This record gives sequence, C-alpha cells and structure tokens, in this order.
Amino acid sequence: MSHLNYRHLHYFWVVAKEGGMARAAERLGMAVQTVSAQVRELEKSLGHQLLKPQGRGVALTEAGRVAFERAEEIFQIGQAITREVRQAASSETVRLTVGMSDGLSKLAAHALLEPVLHTPGLKLVCHDGEFDELMAELALHQLDMVLAGEPAPHNPNLKVSSRLLVSSPVAWCGPSSLVTKSKMADFPQCLSQLPVLLPTGHSPLRNALDAWFDTQNLSPRVVAEFEDSALLSVFAARGMGVFPISTLGLGDLQLVRGLRVLAQTEVTEDVHAIVTRRSQHHPLVKRVINGS
Repeated sequence: MSHLNYRHLHYFWVVAKEGGMARAAERLGMAVQTVSAQVRELEKSLGHQLLKPQGRGVALTEAGRVAFERAEEIFQIGQAITREVRQAASSETVRLTVGMSDGLSKLAAHALLEPVLHTPGLKLVCHDGEFDELMAELALHQLDMVLAGEPAPHNPNLKVSSRLLVSSPVAWCGPSSLVTKSKMADFPQCLSQLPVLLPTGHSPLRNALDAWFDTQNLSPRVVAEFEDSALLSVFAARGMGVFPISTLGLGDLQLVRGLRVLAQTEVTEDVHAIVTRRSQHHPLVKRVINGS
C-alpha cells in the first residue's frame, strides 16, 4: 500500500479550488506541466481519476469530490496549526492543569483557585472525574494537581503527597419556594419534610452528612443524588429540593439564581491538594497551596 503524498494532494487541492491547471500554476508559481504531472501522480497512487475536462478548465469527478472534501479538511487544519503556533509563540502562556474529584463542591474549588485566576497568560485546564482515575493521571504527570475531598492514598508507587487546603463548614441552601422563615426556624428537623438533594455515597462529604443525620436523629427525604455538585445546584435552583454546600462556595452561589441559605451546620467539607514531587514546584501550584 503506497503512502499518500501530501504535496501531490496540495497541488490537486489548489487546482480544484482554482478550477483549472493554468490558474493553479499561477497561484503556486510553477509551470502548468509540473502541476499537471503532480496531479496525475496523485491519481495514479489513488487508482482513480480525480479531475475531468470542463470547458477551458477542469471539474471534479465523484472520486475527486471525495478527495477534495478531505483535502479541504486537512489543509484547513494545517492553516489553523500555523496560526495557533504563531499565537502561542508570540505570547507567554502559563499552563495549569487541575483535576477535580467529582464529589467536590465546584463552587469551593473555584474559590480555592482564585489566587491564580488573574495570572497573565494563564491557560487553565480543568478535568472532572473519579478520584482513582485522577490519581492515575496525576501519577503520569498529565495533571499538575488534584483537588479532592480526601487525602492522597497511602501508596508508595504513586509518589504523591497531599495537603489539607481548607476545612469549610457546610450550609444548607435551596430555592426560595422551599427556604421559608418557618423552615429556617425548624432546622434541621425540616429536612425530614423537605425534598433533599445529596451527593452520592462515594463522596467524602456524603459520609460526613450521613454521620450528622444520625447524631440529629434525622431521616432526610432524599429525592435525588448527584455525583457532580454543580449539576446538583442547578436542579436545586429549579425547585427540586434543598442541598448541602461548602460555605467556601457561598460567595459564588449567586451565580445560580433563585437559591438562598437555609442554615449552617457543624459539618465540614475538607479539600485536599494532591501533587507529585515534580508538580509541587509548579509556581501556580505553590500559590494555590499557599492561598496567595
């Protein structure tokens, strides 16, 4: 099987766009005979005629139309590469790739990343996923840092370390239609009557909440569970129920319209920064860990 010659493909692409050999040769700054020979070589390698005479120019055959559509994609990508490389080379970019455990409050995570969000030339890439998957990506240096509700596992093969960034009190919030003065006065017993949205069982926060329910002798009316905390808050804002949220993220709660605070509890949500020996020296990772 012969390999596709992209130079031949480029000549064909220009001929097809210009509608003739002479105009293509003029655009390419080459002799007509040279361009024609290159196109014939492409047709020979593909085993099909791509162009046919039409008036004073040429037209695409059915096979040529398919080849041209693919060539169009290829050379548009090539032009984009040139443009993007030029842009990257002309500006200083600081890249930070962060993994966020799916059970972690995304509003709290945003607050923790605030110290680096205004860094000139910042290119922030955030990955959301399960804790074990993020640990594997971190170990392979595909991530600079993982924010999670639990510390790094005790596994000498991973060669990662963690630091507790914050232990934030948890509040309960919900839509105005549910968070009334009477319910606020009846907290936390009202959680047995109100529809409740919770993180799924694999979240460290869920374990803390379940323990708190036991101490309060509560049997909450759970109507939904979510792995993604941001998705949970959206459903709550649409009137589905009340939900727990780290007070660290309350400042950004106004981004989700229609939610108000029901009450604050003694339950806390821990957020750990997990890094490798190499990534701990990343200047932006240091700023997140130091909070400045």
